[in-house]
Amino acid sequence: MPIELNHLPQAPRDLGWLKEQAQALWDFHAAALDGKGGFTMLDMSGSPLPHEPRGSGSERALHDVCRMVHSYALATRVDHPQASEIVEKGMRWLLDRQRDTVNGGFFWSVDDAGPIDSRKQAYGHAFVLLAAASAHRAGNGDAEQLRDLALDAIWSRFWEEDHGVVSDTFEVDWTGGLDYRGQNPNMHLTEAFLAAHAAWGDARYLDAATRITTRLIGENARDAGWVVPEHFDSQWQVDANFDGDAMFRPSGTTPGHALEWSRLVVELWLRTGKCHAWMPEAADALFRKAIDLGWLPEGGFAYTLGNDGSVSRDWRLWWPVAEAIAAAWTLNAIRPDPFYREWYERCWSFADLYLIDHMHGGWFHQIDADGKPETGVFSGKPDIYHALQACLIPAGMMWPVKT
Repeated sequence: MPIELNHLPQAPRDLGWLKEQAQALWDFHAAALDGKGGFTMLDMSGSPLPHEPRGSGSERALHDVCRMVHSYALATRVDHPQASEIVEKGMRWLLDRQRDTVNGGFFWSVDDAGPIDSRKQAYGHAFVLLAAASAHRAGNGDAEQLRDLALDAIWSRFWEEDHGVVSDTFEVDWTGGLDYRGQNPNMHLTEAFLAAHAAWGDARYLDAATRITTRLIGENARDAGWVVPEHFDSQWQVDANFDGDAMFRPSGTTPGHALEWSRLVVELWLRTGKCHAWMPEAADALFRKAIDLGWLPEGGFAYTLGNDGSVSRDWRLWWPVAEAIAAAWTLNAIRPDPFYREWYERCWSFADLYLIDHMHGGWFHQIDADGKPETGVFSGKPDIYHALQACLIPAGMMWPVKT
């Protein structure tokens, strides 16, 4: 049934409540630690999914491993009992199993027997840098090696100096680069550069993040009326008709990405000394447009929109709600506004009612129009990253910036 936006139950969102939610996520996803190395996917109750024949769910995707390292590095700040072990074993998997010691860079996915998808993707390498930055803050001795390996691939293989953004995908030996370009890996690289700057203080990371953001948001999103164009050709011309993988490169535009960008633009504006006057206005416009176009009558955000702004995929996933929470809190922190506070509460209330699994733990990754869990896109509960940051960002529990 449709969810009345103004009648969602309210619950306290104080610091203690946020910490409890983060703790519950860390406790639930710790079961993903695999004795064979790396991490395994979890089912709806939090039990590891069985290892199946190659290609049917046994692989570890690069971004999944890196997100676990990042998430449990943050857990070391509160002395979670499994945090250090998870970070260490995740780092070992990345360096010993996911790393390509012949050609450089990191395989997209591997299993116990070796690479499954050996291609090199900018999206995955952005998360390697994020993992390295957080592991460094957690005191891991291999973090700088991982950082250097990630940056070598980013600067020498993916970075396109003439455009100030990164390309997308290569074969294992760095040949056969796709003509396709996408904003998504660049968005996550902006996040990773901000994390790297917070960890090591190198201004080059902010310079690169600013170039990416200026092009994709200050130019492309502005020209599109603050909808974020997703797909481009090799010359970075918008390809509005692109239709690719429904999970990583879906056709149309993705309101959840505009919500992510709205937070990242504010963080970049603060980190660069508030010298880019256009950034707060851009962040506000991205947030408001995503709310206007993306929030569904039955509650939750549409996964994708068509080029005319209408809903093209009404899949109600968890992560856009999590990103809206973090964005609303971040925007309200710099320019208090009842609009942001209202949407912060609405999205948390929606998540509390429909997405947080109060019985088994974790968040449901997709719900149907009646608010019931479904597994149309994901099996089980494979990801901690988005939900965790929705808790930690408002709680002020992300890494402080080193000065």
